[in-house]
Amino acid sequence: MHTVNSNGANIPALGFGTWTLKGAQASALVEHALSVGYRHIDTAAIYGNEEAVGQGIKSSSVPRDEIFLTTKVWHADLNTADLVRSVQASLERLSVDEVDLLLVHWPSKTIPLAETIGALNTVVSRGYTKHIGVSNFTVPLLNEAVRIAERPLVCNQIEYHPMLNQDIVLDACRSHGMSVVSYCPLFRGGELFASDPVVSIAKKYQKSPAQIVLRWHVQQDNVIAIPRSTNSRRIQDNLAVNDFELADEDMSLISALGRKNKRLCDFEFSPQWDVA
Repeated sequence: MHTVNSNGANIPALGFGTWTLKGAQASALVEHALSVGYRHIDTAAIYGNEEAVGQGIKSSSVPRDEIFLTTKVWHADLNTADLVRSVQASLERLSVDEVDLLLVHWPSKTIPLAETIGALNTVVSRGYTKHIGVSNFTVPLLNEAVRIAERPLVCNQIEYHPMLNQDIVLDACRSHGMSVVSYCPLFRGGELFASDPVVSIAKKYQKSPAQIVLRWHVQQDNVIAIPRSTNSRRIQDNLAVNDFELADEDMSLISALGRKNKRLCDFEFSPQWDVA
């Protein structure tokens, strides 16, 4: 799997997401994902599985320095003292000295962004993380974060799949040299996998709908996807998207589904989303 160069960070274009995975299952699935070729693992403090993820990494035969590991700080912990404590606790649970990427999980509506970005700079200077970025940031928030950051932000992790048009955010990230990391990249299957054009394109290339959608992600400039699965075979299959390339017209047909603008993750603490 190719890597995406994002403001100095080389991030594998497909990663293994761990949202909702817990305990022994999380450890076993992380270990399995690494055994079949994943080199990018994504977790977060709020997931409650960092210890299990760390155990899965430790149990694998893959050296730590070959794994791109991401974790995130929850929106309630974005003042300086709380952010630093959160990162220290994450490192302890993960049993690592540093992560490769630390993200602000959601923007805060009460804690000044300048304080949060300053705290990110602090944890980089302390050697807790190699790179920093954000998640669920709108274009105005992203532009402000980039303006005040002393170090480059490498990505904005957002909900992105063919059913949700994120062109405005994609363009903003590219203008800042940042990548977009897609969470919920498969729209949890269902309607997306049963829809045309995904069904017809899957038949055309003799691939699964999931492989078609993931290929759509990684074939875009500066886009990374972190699918999650509890099925060991699907975890392996999701990585097998390097042996074909979607034609431009197929990419456009899949992208056209974005007119539906269906968002899975929208909470009371979410920002006012950009409108495409």
